[in-house]
Amino acid sequence: MELRENERLDYVNDDIELIQNTEGLTFGTDALLLAGYVNGKHAKGVELGGGTGIISMLLLARDKVQNMDCIEIQDEYAELIKRNAEHNGLGERLNAVCQDVREFRPERECELVISNPPYMKTTSGKENLKDKKNIARHEVAGTIYDFCHSGAKMLKYGGAFAVVYRPDRLIDLIDAMRKSGLEPKRMTYVHANENSEPSMVLIEAKKGGKCGLKLTKPLLIYKNTDNKDYSKDMSYIMENGSFPKGYKG
Repeated sequence: MELRENERLDYVNDDIELIQNTEGLTFGTDALLLAGYVNGKHAKGVELGGGTGIISMLLLARDKVQNMDCIEIQDEYAELIKRNAEHNGLGERLNAVCQDVREFRPERECELVISNPPYMKTTSGKENLKDKKNIARHEVAGTIYDFCHSGAKMLKYGGAFAVVYRPDRLIDLIDAMRKSGLEPKRMTYVHANENSEPSMVLIEAKKGGKCGLKLTKPLLIYKNTDNKDYSKDMSYIMENGSFPKGYKG
């Protein structure tokens, strides 16, 4: 594998070797947890805002999804998704598409849509001067309402929409889901340890689902406040690529 300027090759879970751009956002716990949060097996899935393609590749490697469309608005990253898929032998199952998620429509309705969407409003926070990170973090190419609305249009009735997001934007996320016909059915707060506030929230919604939310126990990443050793549940996720039984719907 020939790497380009500002690229590095990292080994991540499931024997995946990931090409990453060191000037952009790199593989993190949020991507790993979102892939693990997906239940069941699906014929067709779509990822909104693909980045490096790691979430889609984890789902494919674990056979949770047979084929994925990975939508990325930045052409540099859409190409990177394609290279990563081919490097890991997933080129025939992962379709990288350089397009705005608000405009993309799959060839047919799918069973699963996933997203780790931009979580900062364009008017909040210090916008990163590098466009790669700015687009990934800020809602410059679509708000959470756009992502939910687009995802709902792609899903068949009863299909799943899974998202990892920031707790301080949770109300916006739930409002966006419901206005798009996506009913939240399962939610998990993620904490670094038992003394920390939640840093992430995972939600699975169903298109056309009935009202009724399962709030699982919180996921603690580390067993102690020194943040060195994984908790029992996090160790299970790292080993199995899925959440333990108590977190499933």
